[in-house]
Amino acid sequence: MHRLKSRYIRIAGIIILSLIVIFAVVGYIAYTKREAILTKEISKAIAKAKADYNLDVKIGSAKFTGLSTVSFANITVVPYQRDSLLSIKRLDVTVRLMPLVYGDVKLSDILLDDAHLNLTSINHVRNFDFLFHKKKDTTVKTKVDLSDVAYNLANQVLYKIPDNLNLKNFLVTFRDDSASVKLLTQNAQIKSGRLSSTINVDDGKATWHVGGIMDPSDKHIEMSLYADGKKVELPMLEQRFHLKVNFDTVTTRLQKVENSGGITKFYGYWSVRNLLINHAKLASNDIIVPSGSIDANMFVGKNYVSLDSSSVIHLRKITATPYLKYQLNPVKMYTVKVRTDWVNAQDMFDSFPDGMFESLTGIQVTGKLKYHLHLFLDTSNPDQVQFESAMDKQGFDIKKYGKINLGKLNSEFVYTPYEYGKPMPSRIIGPENPDFTPLNEISPNVRYACMTSEDPSFYTNHGFVIESIRRSIATDFKKKQFKRGGSTISMQLIKNAFLSREKTLARKIEEIMIVWLIENDNIMSKDRMLEVYFNIAQWGNNVYGIGEAAHYYFGKSPSDLTLGEGIYLASILPHPRTGLYSFEPDGTLRPSLVNYYKLIGNLMANHGWTTPDSTGYGYSDVRLKESLRQEVAPVPSSVADSLIRKSAEDEDDDSPVYQAPPARLQVEPEKKPTFIQRLFGKKDTTKKTEQFDIDTAGKTKKQIRQEKRALKKLEKEREKELHDKGLE
Repeated sequence: MHRLKSRYIRIAGIIILSLIVIFAVVGYIAYTKREAILTKEISKAIAKAKADYNLDVKIGSAKFTGLSTVSFANITVVPYQRDSLLSIKRLDVTVRLMPLVYGDVKLSDILLDDAHLNLTSINHVRNFDFLFHKKKDTTVKTKVDLSDVAYNLANQVLYKIPDNLNLKNFLVTFRDDSASVKLLTQNAQIKSGRLSSTINVDDGKATWHVGGIMDPSDKHIEMSLYADGKKVELPMLEQRFHLKVNFDTVTTRLQKVENSGGITKFYGYWSVRNLLINHAKLASNDIIVPSGSIDANMFVGKNYVSLDSSSVIHLRKITATPYLKYQLNPVKMYTVKVRTDWVNAQDMFDSFPDGMFESLTGIQVTGKLKYHLHLFLDTSNPDQVQFESAMDKQGFDIKKYGKINLGKLNSEFVYTPYEYGKPMPSRIIGPENPDFTPLNEISPNVRYACMTSEDPSFYTNHGFVIESIRRSIATDFKKKQFKRGGSTISMQLIKNAFLSREKTLARKIEEIMIVWLIENDNIMSKDRMLEVYFNIAQWGNNVYGIGEAAHYYFGKSPSDLTLGEGIYLASILPHPRTGLYSFEPDGTLRPSLVNYYKLIGNLMANHGWTTPDSTGYGYSDVRLKESLRQEVAPVPSSVADSLIRKSAEDEDDDSPVYQAPPARLQVEPEKKPTFIQRLFGKKDTTKKTEQFDIDTAGKTKKQIRQEKRALKKLEKEREKELHDKGLE
């Protein structure tokens, strides 16, 4: 037995010795041939860069300076007929030998001296556009497993992070037609798993530092960006996009990467301190987030990318759980979910970013709140989009208003409308104003017509109609632009009475928040809201309130308005400055309004607000006040309708309500669109050819037919959307 064991030991020893000899021989051959191999591989890489990307790559010299270290000198990369992209004076790269045996390239050391990465985009010519050129693939396409791609890519990136880095004078410049930036990394080091660097920005305007932990072997990376004695500013964003962004410190952390069950999971963290954002579309002033962070867990599956629900957003005193998912195939689908647990209501209001809700600053509340949002969109069937948004409350009550007294509309107040950003003459909304009209003195014909067109469920909703918003999302997605809004009468009232006339996202969110407060804390009754709405709405150039409108158009009191006159006034609410274009010079209504009258009248009849009428619900009885008829321009119906349509379609839901032109009948894009605004005031597309009123000058018969078909399609969409609104 002892002899047998000795025999096995001798055999094993012989095998090991043989392997050592073989490896030594192979290693010797490789070592003696390595310069030739290096030259060959460099030639192949240069040829591939030329063939695939049209890059002229030159290397002054390349040689081994150690067992596994290659030293390059005077490298240049120049795209064909473009500015020079990259130049490197010296680059030394050392790889680990053991991973190389298994076919993996793991960098051990990198030394980089005097490099310049130059990115230019001048007159739409970029010296880096080769990055976006894809070669035509003539092979049979197979579906890519995103999970495998993400995991392999993560490993490749992590493997390329060296154990030791010594970088000096690495200049990165970017220049386009409107902006430029220079970032000179004077030094950067990775040593013993620690990263440190000093970056000179725009020739000394600022000094940045990136520091942290670099442990790619354990898939653990943590980096922070901060500046010396000031905030980190990004002037290029301001130059190119008019977006001002600065912050004290931003930190990112990759904690773990794993692949299991066909899912690649990235566990990370992001945080920012004293983030400041300013953009004209966001807010008129700076938005400041003192502290914010997210535990971001990103999951990549076979055909989707998601921010998992295990992620948590931290914003001052509150936390929220987000879930985002984008499925690529077989059909693109989007899922968005956000929820909070029950939180103290005061903590929620205190956690709003500074500068976000100016009118609510200083508000004091009690009770608890809980919010949830759900959106699911299947792009193959957008009409079935799912949307929910709700704020639940427990013992909620307002103890003190903020900067604005939300209860001011319950008593007499002064209203100052704005047109073109300039204040118009103020109106007293109360009995002191002879044009003020109490709700019970406004003809039901006007009240119900306007409610039908603007907000049929006004008395039963709580300021929002989720179904209307859902349909708006579907319509806007199909049109690839904001074509339909979901504003209720409550939202329009708050926008006019409390908020500035700016077109910003912050103002829109503030509007939603104030509507929720007024509706859910019962600050105003529905009747009072409707009464104020009718007395501040615009119906023409410097015509505000139903009292002024009734006298201006018809020389009547609001209580005497007929059904036809009420429907007319409802029709111009979305575009009041074009009101006179609805009339012919003799004071009758244009034929293009016939279908609108039928739609509004039928919906009113369905609600029991009027009796069915096959003759047009008073359309033919409407007559403009005689003294105004001389101001009606004698233009063709097609021109008038196109002016109204342009006024309506150029609107934006987030803009101020009703801004009038300096001269009557002048048509300018208004600042605020509503749902009806995008539906009406357009060419009538009934089956009667003469009602299309198409301008045929200079057009072929084919072009005329195409325009008629387009008008018919538009009319069908208009009818469908209005019927949908009537069912809300």
